[in-house]
Amino acid sequence: MRTSIKALTATATAALLVAGLAACSSSAAPTSSATPAANACQNVKSGSASNSVKVTGDFGATPKVTFDSPLKATDMERTVVITGTGAEAKGGSTADIALAAYNGTTGKELTAAQGFDGSAPATVQVDDKAFVPGLVRAVECLKVGSRVVLTSPAKDAFGNADLSQLSLTAKDSVVFVADVVDLPPTRATGKSVAPTAGMPTVKLNAKTGEPNITIPKADPPTETKIALLKQGDGETVQPGDTVTVQYKGVLWRNGAMFDSSWSRGAPASFQTTGVVAGFKKALEGQKVGSQVIAVVPPADGYGSAGSGDVKATDTMVFVVDILKTTR
Repeated sequence: MRTSIKALTATATAALLVAGLAACSSSAAPTSSATPAANACQNVKSGSASNSVKVTGDFGATPKVTFDSPLKATDMERTVVITGTGAEAKGGSTADIALAAYNGTTGKELTAAQGFDGSAPATVQVDDKAFVPGLVRAVECLKVGSRVVLTSPAKDAFGNADLSQLSLTAKDSVVFVADVVDLPPTRATGKSVAPTAGMPTVKLNAKTGEPNITIPKADPPTETKIALLKQGDGETVQPGDTVTVQYKGVLWRNGAMFDSSWSRGAPASFQTTGVVAGFKKALEGQKVGSQVIAVVPPADGYGSAGSGDVKATDTMVFVVDILKTTR
């Protein structure tokens, strides 16, 4: 599939959850981190609208959701249906969630439910600068194991996002039912291994784990080269798995970054079969917790067509933190 990893993330995951309706999504340069005030939990209160939504079913299972439509929502409201006992999704943290979302006016689903019944959850950052307000308000400062209902005017839930992508108008209301599934790691946790001679060198930001990649003064290899920087001890990534990763891609010719999940503030999730061949080779067969560096020539990248800032002759370098894999 000849698409950038960023574009893949937007299409492979429900548009409601990731880049399609993210509050900010440019990967041209890293976004500034949110201030503590921006990450402070607002703890939206329950009200007549959110309390009117009836949700049944076990945590993690596809919920049965009923409410009278049109549902009138003048403000954002949040009702906790199940109170979890795990770690807290504090402001600025990353959370795996399962989500069902509805047009409160019509009662119809906005997009297919995701993350329930063992399917791959969505990974979001609890940060207004990274995701639409409704998602942040729904899950912020809840503990893993919680299920929540959020009701809101559509324009408040999605902020500056284009409501027409989900056939909504500013007059509509929305209903979110979310399970806080997990708080995954945001960087590889494996043991560091000795670097491989001839490969680009990598230095990690001590606070965020984002890699700084230095290209050697040499011609790039003509075949894909893959090396471990950290050895994880988790599950092995199998062909076709849905993986959650942090990654950064730079060009061999000048070291310029062309794509990065760190820039968007949250890990990305996608199937191994949906990315360019060199990236796929860097994932499959590796263990969760590993950090991998891959040097990908055009033949295993975007070929003669190129993609965005990646020219047809460009060799790409990826550093990938493998955080999770799901079958």
